Amino acid sequence: MSSAPKNKPAVRLVPCPACGEDSVYSPENRFRPFCSARCKGIDLGAWASEQFRMPTEAPPDDEPFGDPRLQS
Repeated sequence: MSSAPKNKPAVRLVPCPACGEDSVYSPENRFRPFCSARCKGIDLGAWASEQFRMPTEAPPDDEPFGDPRLQS
């Protein structure tokens, strides 16, 4: 008989958000979802320098700001 565990979960690989390489997504990878400390640092630096922004559309200059229900 084999002594290997029968219900061992499969290794889950996800693409690293920074470099796109395969990254092991499990508690053993302390950098998850990133593949390395380098990629995790690159992502943190991008957030710190505000490179990740949600696109917004500014209202026209002649439109009032705020909730339209509160405008008179």
